[in-house]
Amino acid sequence: MDWWDVGIAAVKVLVIFGLLLVVVLLLVWAERKVVADMQNRIGPNRAGPWGMLQTLADGLKLFFKEPITPRKAEFGMYILAPVIALVPAFLIFLVIPIGRSFTVTLGGVERTISLQGTDLNIGLLYILAFSSLAVYAIVMAGWSSGSKYPLLGSVRATAQAISYEAAMGLALVPVVFYSGSLSIQKIVASQSGSFADLFGWPILMVIPRWNIIPMFISFVIFFIAGVAETNRAPFDMVEAEQELVGGFHTEYSSIRFAFFFLAEYINMFNMSAITATLFLGGWNGPTFDGRIPVWISALLPIAYFFLKTLVVLFAFMWIRATLPRIRYDRLMVLGWKGLIPAALAWLVFVTIVVGIRQFGLPWA
Repeated sequence: MDWWDVGIAAVKVLVIFGLLLVVVLLLVWAERKVVADMQNRIGPNRAGPWGMLQTLADGLKLFFKEPITPRKAEFGMYILAPVIALVPAFLIFLVIPIGRSFTVTLGGVERTISLQGTDLNIGLLYILAFSSLAVYAIVMAGWSSGSKYPLLGSVRATAQAISYEAAMGLALVPVVFYSGSLSIQKIVASQSGSFADLFGWPILMVIPRWNIIPMFISFVIFFIAGVAETNRAPFDMVEAEQELVGGFHTEYSSIRFAFFFLAEYINMFNMSAITATLFLGGWNGPTFDGRIPVWISALLPIAYFFLKTLVVLFAFMWIRATLPRIRYDRLMVLGWKGLIPAALAWLVFVTIVVGIRQFGLPWA
């Protein structure tokens, strides 16, 4: 590794940081508009064209507001919790590829630049590990606030995270078996082409080789667990305004609250990007190399990635606008008696099928 490699890594981190901030600004505005439209309201329409600058205005307002600290708060933990919520949210996106690699010559050496922070051979484990850190921030915020409503919200968050992270992890194991790797880049590569390449039937040329088709059960379990993991409606029991005021962030204001808000929407975008990457082919798609200008072929994979992510994000918004919050005991029942047994049964089935495909029948 030389200074060029260090510089490239630094540029990638800065670009990802800026990208996530811009995405959150647009995502909050888009969600308000979509939900307002589904509920026959107008939504934000004052700040900027079509109200697009409303999120920026809200962010500036929170930044300049006076922070209020509860008298009984454990100050160190209290101010550390928003930071711990935000940092893993940024780090998760580093291992998600948003386009295909390209080659440039820098410092007299030909280098391959991947449109990804870094490609870890344990990328999927990395994502699961950092996504599980979010609950620690919620627990710290709830306990250190010195108030009963945040404490109840953090206890709920702990139970919810344990319930749904297990289902999420179990749902991803069959994907790893099927793709043969924990590397996100290799999982995306395994979804290139069509099912005609796999079975040799020309009629399957029109069906992309995305994991959502053979791994549909995993997709359903992962998506439901993802909604619960990000504390989005109808699984937003952690906040539950009608019961817990605001849950774990009831006692937070100003920039500290903005950190939690930012982390929630980055996590929502991350979960959508992960879903698109693992089940919808990631950046794969027709690029028409040699038939259209090179720069368009280079940009098409990035467009495919964001388009697929946008479709999943729209599903998040649609669910929020249409489904009411479910009761807490039913949330637990769904996790422990529904998703986890289903994920285990599916894992056993996929293990048998993959084993037969690789080693043949035991009596053969």
